[in-house]
Formats: sequence, C-alpha cells, structure tokens
Amino acid sequence: MSESTGTSRARRALVTGGSGDIGAAICRELAGQGCAVHVHAHANTQRADAVVAEIRAAGGQAHALAFDLTDGAATRAAIEALLESGPIGVLVHNAGIHDDAPLAGMREEQWHRVIDVSLHGFFHAVQPLLLPMARARFGRIVCVSSVAAVLGNRGQANYAAAKSALHGAAKSLAREMASRGITVNVVAPGVIAGALADAAFDAEQVRQLVPAGRAGTAQEVAALIAFLCSANAGYINGQIIGINGGMG
Repeated sequence: MSESTGTSRARRALVTGGSGDIGAAICRELAGQGCAVHVHAHANTQRADAVVAEIRAAGGQAHALAFDLTDGAATRAAIEALLESGPIGVLVHNAGIHDDAPLAGMREEQWHRVIDVSLHGFFHAVQPLLLPMARARFGRIVCVSSVAAVLGNRGQANYAAAKSALHGAAKSLAREMASRGITVNVVAPGVIAGALADAAFDAEQVRQLVPAGRAGTAQEVAALIAFLCSANAGYINGQIIGINGGMG
C-alpha cells in the first residue's frame, strides 16, 4: 500500500497493545497487507520483539517500541519521534486491561486504571496523529472495544465504561475528520480464543454464551480490522462493528 502522496513507501501503522494475542494478529495482518507496523508494548518489549521477528521472517516490515499510554507526555514524545520519519497513516488502539470486581467492592484505583489505559490512552495516542493525517488527507483509526461495552458484564463496570466511552469518542471524531479522508471506527469482539478467554470460560460455557457455539479467533478480528484500515473501507466511518458470533 502506498501513501496517498503516490510514493511507493509502505504505509506506516501503529498498533497499541500490539504484543498480546489479538494485537499480534492485527500486526501480522497489517504487515501482510504491506504496512510497516510499529508494535507497541507498555514497558517490556520482549513480546513485541517476538512479533516483530515473526513479521520480518515472513518478509514484512515491523519495529517494536515501548511507552506508557497513560502518560500523555511520554506518549506524545514517542509518537512525535515516529512522525519525524514520516506520517503514520493507520492507528489501531488495541491496548486495554481488565481489573474486574463488582462495583460495590471496586477500589478507586481499579476504576481509574482501566479507564486510563483504554480511554485516556486513546486520547494520548490519537491526538498527536490527527493533524499529520489531515495534511496527508488519509487516516485509518480503529479502536478495539468489547461486547461488554454493548451488553454489559458483571464485574466489569470499569471495563465496560472505558470501552463504551470509546464508542462515543470514535463517532464524534469520525464526524470531525471525515472530510480529510480519515475514518474512525470501533470493533467490538466477543469471546475470542486466547489466554484471557481460555482462563475465563470452558468449552461448555462458550457454547452457552455464544450463539455460534464457539469462540472467535484473533485472526478473524484482525482480518476485520485490516479491512477497515484499507483504502477500500473509506466510506465506512463512525461505526461500531461487533464480531461476536451473534451475542448481540
């Protein structure tokens, strides 16, 4: 994929939380579509380095970087350093954490920590990229949410609040930036096979929860996100797209 300026240079993508199960799949899929992918991790880049090595072994372009999304100054500095080498055309805000508890017993730090990563992290990552995207007249921003933000879930008031807030932010930002060739969408996965889901649900629970009778795969999520990041998805904007096997 070339930049909108018509050069043959690979379009650059930043994936926050790029070293987890879904994040790594997103990075691999974007690299497979020709993007040069910046794989973000929080503090330890070992897992991000492994994703980068896999992408490079397959002939793709990737780099690892680490910064704390909850630290606005650190995030801005890291992104401005990336922008010195040219525009970032794609941002996938996949970073997010769980710290579950019933709201009646939830500690204040549990509430703030989950919202800081998903919601404040979105602002910190997106805001420095918007004017460069506008100048390039191309941008693809995708936020990874959750079915919990749509349906709610016991013990996850903080997580559902953080993710559902992204829905409103994305819809508003889509309206602000659409005339500049920038799309902003949300993908809300349901039960996706991986370390977190495997620890929370056994096979029978998945069959009861999911009309499709199975967990989704990280690759299925990544394929949807990669399409939304492509030139072919330029008229899909401000949407909340579920990928949940019919859960709702």
